[in-house]
Amino acid sequence: MPVDLYPRTDGSHAAVPGAQARVALLLPLQSPSLGQAAEAVRAGFLAGHERDSAGITVDVIASGDTPESTLDAYTRAAEQADVVVGPLARSAVAALAASRFVTKPTVALNHPQTDRPLPANMLVVGLSLEDEARQVADWAAQEHPAGRALVVSGSTAWQQRAVGAFSERWGQLKRNNATVELPVHDGYVDGNALAELRARLEVDRPDLVFAALGASQLRQVRSALGTSLPTYAVSAANPGRTPGAAWPELDGIRLLDLPWTVQPDHPQVMVYPRPLDADTLDMQRLYALGIDAFRVAREVAQHPGTSFELDGVTGRLSVRVDNSGAYALRRQEAAAVYRDGIGFDTVANDE
Repeated sequence: MPVDLYPRTDGSHAAVPGAQARVALLLPLQSPSLGQAAEAVRAGFLAGHERDSAGITVDVIASGDTPESTLDAYTRAAEQADVVVGPLARSAVAALAASRFVTKPTVALNHPQTDRPLPANMLVVGLSLEDEARQVADWAAQEHPAGRALVVSGSTAWQQRAVGAFSERWGQLKRNNATVELPVHDGYVDGNALAELRARLEVDRPDLVFAALGASQLRQVRSALGTSLPTYAVSAANPGRTPGAAWPELDGIRLLDLPWTVQPDHPQVMVYPRPLDADTLDMQRLYALGIDAFRVAREVAQHPGTSFELDGVTGRLSVRVDNSGAYALRRQEAAAVYRDGIGFDTVANDE
């Protein structure tokens, strides 16, 4: 049954108490390549619904893993739902955004690779490495007002995206940086390249390092260069919390990640069950995305056209609706410092 609305005094609308809003969750659950990720999102979404189901009915719809099959599934879902959540694949979100099918409020789970304006009804809640890198740049600039940064990365696509986002924001803040791309073979950073970098730092020492590296690679770099330089990183550098495992080379690393992964004692995090089969941090993050996607969809369904904020398990979420009715979301992730080789202390990172 579509949700009934009544006007508020401020001109917005709210759901009639007791009415049910239908939310369709569109995921490629049978996809060989995306099925595991889709299942993690589904589990988190349903965990969110189980905790706060009043006024919301959820229909899980399995889509294909191609843009064409996703568009077909979307049009069917939109006929019955008040809000559609999905697609998950970046290419599918881009195809939907370029179509004329977005007639219902749609909470997309990934960022489309397009410069075109999104449909007014589309709100993107996907996790963004680029946003993370830009937030790290702001954080580093706060702590080092006149700092010169050395940007260290490998050559993979995600690393280059992180480097590009950090460097662009660092330049906007009118700060300088140099970039070093380290050769990596089978997960190991080239030893000769590390020796050259160590010699360079003895002559020209930066004020801080931004590392677009995974935890294992960053551990190798810190082992070779020492741990005295203030070092900032994105969530990929999080080694996780493995009982009995210590990563002392990462001590003092400052990174951004989801409250779900670095603030397990946060009140908003503790109220949701931990997935039993999410054995990697990436799957944990997708589960957390599912929780917050439900919470955002619930707000959109029950208070359409209204701005709101959520203290989410993926960060502080601020959703704004402009004068044309277009949605935009901003996420501020948790700032954390790796301590004693075993875990994180979270720190204030207010903008």
